[in-house]
Amino acid sequence: MLENVWIAALVAIFAWWFATGVILLVVRRADNSDGHLWATLGNVPLLILGGAGAWITFTDTSLFGVYGAFFSALAIWGWIELAFLTGVIAGPNRYPLRAGVPEWERFIRAWGTVAYHEVALVMALMALSLFAYGMPNKFAFWTFAILYVARISAKLNLYLGVRKVNTEFIPKPLVHVPSHFRESRINWLFPTSVTGLSFAVACFMERIADAPTPAAAIGFTLLAVMTALALLEHWFMVVRLPDEKLWRWMLPKEQDTTSGGPENAL
Repeated sequence: MLENVWIAALVAIFAWWFATGVILLVVRRADNSDGHLWATLGNVPLLILGGAGAWITFTDTSLFGVYGAFFSALAIWGWIELAFLTGVIAGPNRYPLRAGVPEWERFIRAWGTVAYHEVALVMALMALSLFAYGMPNKFAFWTFAILYVARISAKLNLYLGVRKVNTEFIPKPLVHVPSHFRESRINWLFPTSVTGLSFAVACFMERIADAPTPAAAIGFTLLAVMTALALLEHWFMVVRLPDEKLWRWMLPKEQDTTSGGPENAL
């Protein structure tokens, strides 16, 4: 059954939805208990399992090796995202943007809110690239690379300006981050982003058709679906649809605070 590309597509969609929901749930509970550091440290085994899984699957081209590589990359990515949302690995700038600052200063301050997170992502990407070089199963690297490129594109679009800036899930440690976003009808980067992601989806779909083995076809299916979901997330920034309802129902209510900032997460 796992060799069916449609099942693989459903697995990727569920993994995207479930992993996002779990991260938001952990962060919301950390917000309610002020346990951000412990939430991050307590999930370090997830990072270790992801790294070990990626290492093991580099030489495993079987169906389970492909799925293992995919979920290992998600585990590494998920822990780094959790560390960011809890504010443990974010950036040196923890202050809202002042009104009227010049564009060059706005960019530097915006970079300062996510600098450590970006460095962590680049280090993880470089490590996966280094260890995957010359290995037969590179799906852990490609999964992480897709997530990285899509996230950088999303952050730049939020910085340049999009129609919908969703701050409902912003956690307490990052209440200053939305002040660095900008709302506008469209920016110059958005067409390039959606065109590039659409082209990547088409390329992966072509690779599915020409895959030399069933396992490779499953791997490219997982990559195609994750890229398509990233494309969908980009469109959610310009089309006013209540996508937050996908996860809102599963989160506990946020306790009242004196921070005065928006709610939790990504």
